[in-house]
Amino acid sequence: MSDRFKYNYNKESGILFKYYFGQITINDIESSWEYAFKNNLIPEGTKAFILDYRNATFNFKTSEHGKIAAFYRKNIHIFDGAKIAIITDSIKDIVIPSLVQTKDDGYFSRPFTTLKAAIGWVSS
Repeated sequence: MSDRFKYNYNKESGILFKYYFGQITINDIESSWEYAFKNNLIPEGTKAFILDYRNATFNFKTSEHGKIAAFYRKNIHIFDGAKIAIITDSIKDIVIPSLVQTKDDGYFSRPFTTLKAAIGWVSS
């Protein structure tokens, strides 16, 4: 596994937590998900995803946000109906998940600045 991301599945809640570290590109986002698919890191019955970017920063143009939404749609068999909470405490980086949210189709995403708020939303 990469030192740029790690996974933690909470069986009780059905939430997969994914943590990112360092400078993150679109390719890092896609390849980290592909790694999870290939290595069966998303258990059947996963209800929601919390993506924690508090120890990372986005290293791509805001105009590329559509690639993230397109990736989720391409893999809708994984994300269908799921809630995807994106946590970042960087004002600069909050714009990316906000823009991705405008392209939600078959899944639900929303940006957050705290873990507590993200868990509350995906659990509701």
